[in-house]
Amino acid sequence: EATRRSLSFAYTDPTPLSAFTAHYVHLRGGHLAGNLASYGLLAGVGYALAVLGGQRRFFLTALATFLLAFPFVLSALNLAVPRNAIGFGFSGINMALAGLLPLLLWAYARDQFFPDASVRPLPAVFFLLVGWIAILALPMSTNGVGFAGLALAVAAVTIGFIYTVSAGLAPRLPSRERLRGVTSRAGYGDLLLVGGALLVGYPVVGFPSDPAGSGSVVNLYVHLLGFCLSFIGSFVLLAGDVIDE
Repeated sequence: EATRRSLSFAYTDPTPLSAFTAHYVHLRGGHLAGNLASYGLLAGVGYALAVLGGQRRFFLTALATFLLAFPFVLSALNLAVPRNAIGFGFSGINMALAGLLPLLLWAYARDQFFPDASVRPLPAVFFLLVGWIAILALPMSTNGVGFAGLALAVAAVTIGFIYTVSAGLAPRLPSRERLRGVTSRAGYGDLLLVGGALLVGYPVVGFPSDPAGSGSVVNLYVHLLGFCLSFIGSFVLLAGDVIDE
């Protein structure tokens, strides 16, 4: 345990080595098992979506960035919130994989079902997901601290809606023929549903309403950073068609 603690990220005494190693260190077996299970689910579903959506190189490039560069970035940005504590665990990188998921879902849906799908609605999806995260993680009320959570959730959903309207992306229900095309392909439609369920459901795990417990506190800040930086950076690459398959 002494060795593991020495490799965790001490906010009052940060080092370049611990900035990287902290994201691969876990003090308890249960914490490690949970992060490994989440990684297997997010990376497994993400890789399947990427391969079948023609974005394998894009996925592997993003994954390498998350594993090698994100530990330094997330640790450095954590110093913006000074406290006498240590940080450790892989969950920030798992949230980066969650931030990549809507882009992989879009690529998969375009390649397999909707070849005319545009990349333009994705920013609206991002803001809607941020609103969903705010609802999960922040107290909701009309006074005190709870008002900030309510205001953030409303603002994120409103921005997503305004973007959709201003970009001429009026939401439309998929036609019966398109729905039949999804459900008629055994396995392919199931993967789309699994990815969508994971996209909406994983934030429930990553952003618990009560982050404190068993002597440690879930770092919601680093989770949000991982999610947002992943989506924004990956969206720029995808929309700009930077990575050729």
